[in-house]
Amino acid sequence: MSMGSSKGYPQTGVAVTCRSFEEYVRMFDLEDVDLHACGKLLDIAAGASSFTADACERGLDAYAVDPRYAKLSEQLAAEAREEIDVSTAKLMSVGGKYDLSYYGSFEQHRAGRIRSLESFAAQYSRDEERKKRYLAGSLPSLPYSDGEFGIVLCSHFLFLYEDQFDYEFHLRAVMEMIRVCKPGGIVRIYPIVSLRWEPYSELERLRSDLGRNGVTTGLFQSKLPFIPGSELGLFAQF
Repeated sequence: MSMGSSKGYPQTGVAVTCRSFEEYVRMFDLEDVDLHACGKLLDIAAGASSFTADACERGLDAYAVDPRYAKLSEQLAAEAREEIDVSTAKLMSVGGKYDLSYYGSFEQHRAGRIRSLESFAAQYSRDEERKKRYLAGSLPSLPYSDGEFGIVLCSHFLFLYEDQFDYEFHLRAVMEMIRVCKPGGIVRIYPIVSLRWEPYSELERLRSDLGRNGVTTGLFQSKLPFIPGSELGLFAQF
């Protein structure tokens, strides 16, 4: 997608994201009772988001996986800081399209990204915490055991990058999320629109194929519809 696109967010490659615990709760419509009763939580393609660090501060047992965790903490933090500046400029270039009801302004949106990065970096820079909670890995093959987590989340990766990852990747990725989630646990993906702000084109095919594999799927209402058309997310359960 070129910078001159009239519709959508211009992006080459997968961006490193910085989002907070509070944003995750709203994005994924998570209930406090579920968070505290589920056991272990997993954030997939977590980037420099502070969900794991923030959750741990709240007494939850949270973990994160991302291919960028092969990098040193200083390298990852520098990449995330650069992405915050770049993404803010992109957002402001098409500012009228986004829902700022939660953030208030792009300045506050940027400030939240910085706070999230700082919280993430504080935990990630501690060797013991990094080795315990942050693993380098990526869909569709995660470095975890079957049924290890009670809640498995994937924010702003699957479906969003539809133009970069084909249907088979998405099917295998969701099945992998199911694999590492314990039976009856919570698997949620948000959003279900692409960077072109269009619904994922293969969603019904995906849900049908997942159903044939014994996976129940449905849609949930997000409480943080920042991206145009991003009111819904996908849940899956085995």
